[in-house]
Amino acid sequence: MSDPRISHIELDEATILWRNADIEQERRVAIFDLIEDNTFRPVRAFEAGHAGPYRLKLSVLDGRLALDVSSEAGELLESLILGIGRFRRPIREYFAICESYYQAIRKASPQEIETIDMARRGVHNEAAEMLLERLDGKVETDFPTARRLFTLICVLHIRG
Repeated sequence: MSDPRISHIELDEATILWRNADIEQERRVAIFDLIEDNTFRPVRAFEAGHAGPYRLKLSVLDGRLALDVSSEAGELLESLILGIGRFRRPIREYFAICESYYQAIRKASPQEIETIDMARRGVHNEAAEMLLERLDGKVETDFPTARRLFTLICVLHIRG
């Protein structure tokens, strides 16, 4: 029976150098939402007879994003390596706008918060589309899953 989804996700803690309470909350929410509802079908593993669910570990190795896809039992099925260069600008933009958003929710008007949040969603959506393009032919997934994965990719790039 096919169950093409992520059942467990792990971030390489050695990759994460620093994070504040706001980013930690983003990470928790993204992981919770991702596990609750996602579509994730690694093409090679699926074609080899592994129908899911999958465990996923995200890390950054030598400036590249590594996605280690394992079976539910923990057997490594495949490692996907994606160049991260195209994501540098969206990651920087996302962090900058998130910082503005976190400051705004503490002291700005509802209109200002809404404006910043719309911009934040725009950057997030654009990056999710880019991630979908990079995963094309490697992983079949949907837009909400790509958005949540982008949030986690950002967490891996925090430098303090």
